[in-house]
Amino acid sequence: MVMVVGETSMELDQCFQMMMMKMEGVSIKEWKDIPVELLMRILSLVDDRNVIAASGVCCGWRDAISLGLTRLRLSWCNNNMNSLVLSLAPKFVKLQTLILRQDKPQLEDNAVEAIANHCHELQELDLSKSLKLTDRSLYALAHGCPNLTKLNLSGCTSFSDKAIAYLTTFCRNLKVLNLCGCVNAVSDYTLEAIGNNCNQMQSLNLGWCEKISDDGVMSLAYGCPDLRTLDLCGCVLITDESVVALADWCVHLRSLGLYYCRNITDRAMYSLAQSGVKNKPGGQWKSSAKKSKFDEEGLRSLNISQCTALTPSAVQAVCDTFPALHTCSGRHSLVMSGCLNLTSVHCACILQAHRAVPHSAH
Repeated sequence: MVMVVGETSMELDQCFQMMMMKMEGVSIKEWKDIPVELLMRILSLVDDRNVIAASGVCCGWRDAISLGLTRLRLSWCNNNMNSLVLSLAPKFVKLQTLILRQDKPQLEDNAVEAIANHCHELQELDLSKSLKLTDRSLYALAHGCPNLTKLNLSGCTSFSDKAIAYLTTFCRNLKVLNLCGCVNAVSDYTLEAIGNNCNQMQSLNLGWCEKISDDGVMSLAYGCPDLRTLDLCGCVLITDESVVALADWCVHLRSLGLYYCRNITDRAMYSLAQSGVKNKPGGQWKSSAKKSKFDEEGLRSLNISQCTALTPSAVQAVCDTFPALHTCSGRHSLVMSGCLNLTSVHCACILQAHRAVPHSAH
């Protein structure tokens, strides 16, 4: 393990001195005298490299950090991340969040297996861009980390749809799942498994998973009614049927990405608008300055870029139904890039501003 010992020692010493200045009447002269609670407070002020270095100072510190550390980020490790994870996983058994995003592929299956064998309380795991990982890693996580609620596998191209489906049968508490670019791992079979097993799912990124069709999205919509964010950008096979199912079943949907879904037509837009009207209290949005809980439920982000079959009237209907969708400068939550025929669509802000401009007398 490569460590910058001089810089690490200096930062820890600085934190030590800062804490000692704030504590009067406490007899602490050396590092080894520090109580566990104070040690964890000091380590909360430094970065993860220093935390790892501190765990090697003595057995007492190692044990204290092992029991007290719940979050670790190793994305700064540009070399030997696999070896680092293998050495740390047996120590930090109380981890709840582990971020292992990589700029270049380093992690291998044996590192993920070590995590699964030791970090059973893990809830959030980021393995994005782990191109070397195979289904072995997912099978290990399924058995070792059943409490996962947030999992990022974006850019992992070697997983199969069977492995993802297997994972969902054990990790049923998943609420946030990023499968963007997992072209081999996401199919209608995958979405059916998510719909059957992960009913608490709130955020799902399926960007550029080109194998999925309406059948998969409909299974997802039926099984995950609490879905808030769904990215279907680049899912070129889906049609209006997918959006209609989402509009009917996922009443809490706030963000929907349909970029480059060129089979989407006006029918999809009108289904979204109708679902919005149906779910509003009294059939209209409350106009008070203070946001109500109903305002939070409305669609707040919609990307229909390159959906060239849409017409202005259908998109305007969606915009009128959901006032949180904006086309105005700096607040583009309704994204329509590449749709030259939609330039007449405007949000409520622009219309209100236009009405406020005094007209010259004739």
